[in-house]
Amino acid sequence: MTTATRDSTSSGRRFSDRELPSAAESESQGGEGYSSKGVLRDPARVARGLGWFSLGLGLAQIAAPRRVTRLIGVTDDEANLNTMFAIGVREIASGVGILAGRRPVAPVWSRVGGDVMDLALLGRALKSERSEKNRVGAAAAAVVGVTVLDFLTGQQLSRAPQESGGSDRASSPESMGSGVQVKRSITVWAPQDEVYKFWRNFENLPRFMQHLEAVEVLDDRRSRWKAKAPVGTSVEWDAEIVDDRPNELIAWRSTGHSDVPNRGTVRFAPAPQGGTEISVELSYSPPGGRLGAAVAKLFGEEPDIQVGDDLRRFKQVLELGEVTHSDATVHGHPHPARPPENPVNLQPHTRGVAR
Repeated sequence: MTTATRDSTSSGRRFSDRELPSAAESESQGGEGYSSKGVLRDPARVARGLGWFSLGLGLAQIAAPRRVTRLIGVTDDEANLNTMFAIGVREIASGVGILAGRRPVAPVWSRVGGDVMDLALLGRALKSERSEKNRVGAAAAAVVGVTVLDFLTGQQLSRAPQESGGSDRASSPESMGSGVQVKRSITVWAPQDEVYKFWRNFENLPRFMQHLEAVEVLDDRRSRWKAKAPVGTSVEWDAEIVDDRPNELIAWRSTGHSDVPNRGTVRFAPAPQGGTEISVELSYSPPGGRLGAAVAKLFGEEPDIQVGDDLRRFKQVLELGEVTHSDATVHGHPHPARPPENPVNLQPHTRGVAR
């Protein structure tokens, strides 16, 4: 079987962070719906700053663990380098969680837990004869200051009421600027109406979109999506269909205060050589804006590759009834071609079902 695939990828990506309220709006509203009562006038904005701080620190700890280890006065042996790398991964996870969440209470408190762990490690380093006491002490003092800020932020966010109502402007696709743009297309050897019906049932999408955990269809036009994010986190959003032309086009956009403001269009057209040509256009604002996108790419979450792989799996599901698994996929690494000792059991699936 030949695969007719045409990929058209938008390489010039532009990024824009989600809109933040002005200083005047924050002062009058208490910052994104949070009460201004307490030590921090705008804990939501402080939390966002802590998220950026976590991402920057985590990237430095992963990219240059030896330099960071020496900077805080700790010996750069293998154990300390591994610990520094692990702390960097934790910092990035906290940063992504804070920047992705609408009310990042848990990620902020996770920072407090991480601060306590860091203080324990620095306390142990102070007792070591091999460490530079002055540098370790300075690092510990800095962590104490950050711990206080993390604690106050988490405390005020926990006391604040849940967001209710409000405008959709902050997370609507129109407000996210250009964001990340992806365009891909592929030809599927299946009738146009069958391809459209399968995609139109959004609950089918996690079957071939590897990063989608679930899609819950709420009614004819609204649905709720949950997707995997970098370093083990997840993001959620509600979406609505804004244009639906049977067998031709489906267009949707996120609604409300979305973790990932996005919009997309998929078009279905007869392919010149037969079958159906599918063209997908996506535009979204990644959690954390430009740096969040860079972190995602660092961990292999490249959107162009994701969408291309998703479309190839979609082609397999429509043409073969299932996603095929190579020997390397079964074993997790390149492997001599032979039947696996523990075969992967795939549920039987007939072509075009589950519409």
